[in-house]
Amino acid sequence: MTGPVPAPAGPTSPRVALFVTCVVDVARPDAGVAAVHLLRAAGAEVTCPRGQTCCGQPAWNAGFADEAVAVARTSLGALEADPADLVVVPAGSCATMMRRYWPQLFALAGRPGEADRAQRVADRVRELSEFLGPYAGDPADADADPAPPSPGPGGLASEGDHGPGDPPPPREEGEGAIGGPGPRLAYHRSCHLERELHVTDAPVRLLHAAGVPPAEWEGDDRCCGFGGTFSVRLPEVSVAMADEKLDHLPDGVDTVVSCDASCLLHLEARARERGLPLRFRHLAEELVEHLPDAPTADGPTADGPPAASAPGEGRERG
Repeated sequence: MTGPVPAPAGPTSPRVALFVTCVVDVARPDAGVAAVHLLRAAGAEVTCPRGQTCCGQPAWNAGFADEAVAVARTSLGALEADPADLVVVPAGSCATMMRRYWPQLFALAGRPGEADRAQRVADRVRELSEFLGPYAGDPADADADPAPPSPGPGGLASEGDHGPGDPPPPREEGEGAIGGPGPRLAYHRSCHLERELHVTDAPVRLLHAAGVPPAEWEGDDRCCGFGGTFSVRLPEVSVAMADEKLDHLPDGVDTVVSCDASCLLHLEARARERGLPLRFRHLAEELVEHLPDAPTADGPTADGPPAASAPGEGRERG
């Protein structure tokens, strides 16, 4: 399966199961919370299925198919049990593992029944920006990838509000967009998202729609050098790749945004080691601050805490 996958035509309030991912859960939980806010703002009913663990990618990449199956099976069961229309994943790498490689993984392990089950879940998997992309309002892409229902009041900004060709909206003091005071963003295009899911423009459109267009960055699609086990097996090469990436950041950029927390962790570690004054943010963390009812530093929004529901506990309405 290659290329963006159309969201199914259907209910006006899609039911979405959030697969949090290990890295977000352990190292960047704010990105998971922000993803819930964004999904709810987009009008989705959000659940966070109990029992989900890892997608199995680390073991799969290391060549341990049986171990990868043992891990992935747990998450497969959790997601199967949730009746959500879609499974949204705030990471291109994990979404790739689940959508492209889960059926192959279970088939190679000699488990055709589980491969069929994995395919049914894989068909529902969307990476976060892929799901939210139509809310950036690009009519052409919206035609090609039918969007979830239009956001209601309090939803994400549409192109009609802040499109790529429009000037950025007024900013709070200290939060200027490109060319103004405050932070300047650069967007890192992660490998799995770009090259395996072919989600190339949605994150950039969302940043434009939020009024924080990313700076032009030569080599923004180069690998950061992390690659999971690659960084363990070849640490010197991994570090050199990250340094080269950081060396080519445009002048004035102080924030790097990406859809993959693992890439951010790697780049952030190198930046910190080198004393570079940069901050690193998941796309969800950046976008959530630009919602009309952006959550406060204390967490809850005006309409309550962001917690998603688990199956059997009812659903939070967006």
